[in-house]
Amino acid sequence: MQALTEAAIRASFVNCTKGEAGRARLPRELDGLDWPELDFLGWREPGAPDRGYLVAEFGGRTVGVALRLAQRPGAGRGGAMCSICLTVHPASGVALMTARRAGRVSGEEYASAGEYVCSDLACPLYVRGRRRASPGGARMTESLDTEQRLARMRANLAGFLGRVLG
Repeated sequence: MQALTEAAIRASFVNCTKGEAGRARLPRELDGLDWPELDFLGWREPGAPDRGYLVAEFGGRTVGVALRLAQRPGAGRGGAMCSICLTVHPASGVALMTARRAGRVSGEEYASAGEYVCSDLACPLYVRGRRRASPGGARMTESLDTEQRLARMRANLAGFLGRVLG
């Protein structure tokens, strides 16, 4: 991923108002991020545990998506798998994140799309082995190499972004 400025990130959001994008708390260390190791930038908003954000290249442009964490029955018990990177976490390590769809969808202004995603939105780091799942979670043993797993993760993310953009 190419390095992004605060202004570029805020301008990339497709499913929230300019005011909401302007109020979003961005990661503090944008200059210190290892951008080439990120296939997307994802973060949770400090002080607002039900909000997250994801910024990625999609369709030849930078697309930002505001996310909401949904409560799910039984959260905290058992294990769960991220549908983007396929990392298995204890149940608290995966959250159902929903995104308001961009624009009007079949006459419904606020239709949404959702995915079960790593709660910390660090999928690229899990796939690359730079971060490990909490105790009770793991990467599955696979015959795919890292580049193939990254390609699968990008395809899964593109599917989600495609649903958000409609």
